[in-house]
Amino acid sequence: MSIALIILAAGKGTRMESDLPKVLHPIAQVPMLLHAMRAGASLDPDRVVIVAGLGAEAVTKVVLEENDDAQIVIQEEQLGTAHAVDQARNALEGFSGDVVVLYGDTPFLQSETLERMVAARASHDLVVLGFEACDPGRYGRLVVNQDGLSRIVEFKDATEAERAITLCNSGLVACAASTLFELISDVRDDNAAGEYYLTDIVALARTRGLSATVVTCDERETMGVNSRAELAEADAVFQQRARADLLESGVTLMAPETVFLAQDTVIGRDAVIEPNVVFGPEVTVESGATIRAFSHLEGCHVSRGAVVGPYARLRPGAELAEGARIGNFVEIKNAQIDEGAKVNHLSYIGDATVGAGANIGAGTITCNYDGVMKHRSKIGAGAFIGSNTMLVAPVTVGDHAMTATGSVITRDVEPEALAMARVKQENKPGRARKLFDMLRAKKARLNKERS
Repeated sequence: MSIALIILAAGKGTRMESDLPKVLHPIAQVPMLLHAMRAGASLDPDRVVIVAGLGAEAVTKVVLEENDDAQIVIQEEQLGTAHAVDQARNALEGFSGDVVVLYGDTPFLQSETLERMVAARASHDLVVLGFEACDPGRYGRLVVNQDGLSRIVEFKDATEAERAITLCNSGLVACAASTLFELISDVRDDNAAGEYYLTDIVALARTRGLSATVVTCDERETMGVNSRAELAEADAVFQQRARADLLESGVTLMAPETVFLAQDTVIGRDAVIEPNVVFGPEVTVESGATIRAFSHLEGCHVSRGAVVGPYARLRPGAELAEGARIGNFVEIKNAQIDEGAKVNHLSYIGDATVGAGANIGAGTITCNYDGVMKHRSKIGAGAFIGSNTMLVAPVTVGDHAMTATGSVITRDVEPEALAMARVKQENKPGRARKLFDMLRAKKARLNKERS
């Protein structure tokens, strides 16, 4: 059976106090909407429909970057969850498979849970995802009898007996597309909130003789995000789980609570992560590498046995080969650092290639930007770049060549050559004292004029 996803992402998120649509607020440095999309992608859906509202343009941009086949439909008015799902009716016209309804502000749903919902559809017309709540609060309650799920009652409309039920509604449903939209057509807004509830389709289905059942999951999977406090709580939940997974897989986290991971961070076994390291999106650290304290990595690849930091920054496009060394207060951007090369102190290497075994001295900078365009520097294998060298790109330093300390290199250096590019030093006896006297007199004059 083919699958279509409908992901509801039109909520205003008033409690977020933000101009950014709620579903675009990040958890683990990824918009929470993408967490839902990626969970749903495990079902290999034939169609994906995103129901957007406030900030639809921004939502559309993020969605299409993730899945350029997704369809975006607009819910102009917020009239309830059934009304939101109904906005996908035209987009799915003629679709004969099953629909799974997800929420863009529920980022922790597991792929296995969705697969169980789809499996349950083989023997039931309608499948609802529920959970046993520690504190049911204002969740909708799932009313179950010997024939399965009979109805869902919203808290506002529930009796005291129904409010005592602890089996609660997550909002997720799976149903044949044709059945889903037929049921939605009969939903009414005669309830305490005056909204069209998607939950009403259960009772409607049962009156038609259709079967309904509940698949349950851990309560944490259904955690929604409606405020900044809940956003912070959700990120903390993600970090705790991700750290535990790394420890279980053989990664050493010296102070786990101080390491922050992105959703797609990949770290190999026997890697060592020291305290206070932050991983941005698209980072892979291979087995046996060491990331030392207070480093920040994003969009980079660190190979086996490489060492990064402390206090290092790897930016997008940084590629470190095996055994490379990146030291304190070093920034690498869009650069290949080959096997065994060292950039140990106070340097910026951007838009560059550093050959195997090269040694980059402290204070070296690749001057890669001319104010309009970026240019590349190439440093050969075994080259030695003296401290405080400025490499004005585009420029090549050949294999086993050397630059003298304090040089500004503007022309290519052939292999095994020594390049010196600095003016001859001159000492002027007594000139410093005269200069200081002149400057102090000028300062005194300016202070007098101001007063």
